[in-house]
Amino acid sequence: MEAAPDDLESGRKLFAGFCEFMWAAADEETLPPVGAMEIAFCGRSNVGKSSLINALTGRKALARASHTPGRTQQLNFFALGAAPPDEKLRLVDMPGYGYAAAAKDKVRSWTSLMRAYLRGRVSLVRVFVLVDGRHGLKDSDLEMCDLLDASAVSYQIVLTKQDDVRKADREARLAATTHALSKRPAAYPEVLFTSAHDAEGLAPMRREIARLLRERGPASS
Repeated sequence: MEAAPDDLESGRKLFAGFCEFMWAAADEETLPPVGAMEIAFCGRSNVGKSSLINALTGRKALARASHTPGRTQQLNFFALGAAPPDEKLRLVDMPGYGYAAAAKDKVRSWTSLMRAYLRGRVSLVRVFVLVDGRHGLKDSDLEMCDLLDASAVSYQIVLTKQDDVRKADREARLAATTHALSKRPAAYPEVLFTSAHDAEGLAPMRREIARLLRERGPASS
């Protein structure tokens, strides 16, 4: 499916408008009722997920960025376009994974929460899996892809920290990542390369989200 010519502008306007925190869920029982279309963000604990969400929305502290890995311990929902219950779209900040120093019970809790959210969430149309562009896919990223494939949830890889990757190495990183995803059933084929620092790659992300919103429309409960 191709983006329409106006999706770029629609994406810019969507993320320049209303955007506020709306809900936090620590377990399956506290997930919000299904409503507007949801786009989720996940990644390793040090991948720069909060920084990217803040950069996408043009807010400095919408998602909490921390120097301490594993800070996000719940699903945080943000309303875009209008205040609930009239929001056009929800962004979902998922707990980081792959944090080696996290206690085993905490890891189990995070994993259980993510599995519960991914299982049968009809309003969830895309998960952006953020991968450190300096290193490429790690085992924990591939395990997350396995979970998404098993859950039949559409996902797209977003390489982060482009500004820390030499220009000569970027195409090879993109090609290697695309090849690794080629036989994964739920993976969207286009890999994006972004930088929260200099805003590279953010407009294509907004455009893709605007396309999904245009094609899928609001989810119904």
